[in-house]
Amino acid sequence: MMHTTVGWHIELEFMEDGQHTRAAALVRLPDGSEVRAHGRANRHRIDSNQPRVGEEIAGARALNELAMQLLTKAHEEIDAASGRTSHPIHV
Repeated sequence: MMHTTVGWHIELEFMEDGQHTRAAALVRLPDGSEVRAHGRANRHRIDSNQPRVGEEIAGARALNELAMQLLTKAHEEIDAASGRTSHPIHV
C-alpha cells in the first residue's frame, strides 16, 4: 500500500482596535481552491485589555467556520461524485 503525505497551510490574520478583534482564516487546498472564513471577539469595557485572548477567541471562531465550510465542500463533492444526495456530515 502506498502512503501519500499532504500538507495544508492555514493563514490567520488579525485586526484589532482595542475593543474588537477580527480574524480572517484562509486555507489553500492542493487543487488550487481556497476556503476563507472570519471570526470576531468583542472586549467588554470593564475587561482588561488582553489582545491575545481576543485573538484566541476570534481565531477559534474563524477556524470553526473554516471547518464547517470544509465539511460542506466535502459533502457537496461526495454528492457530485455519487450522483445522489448523501447524509449531512456533522462535527
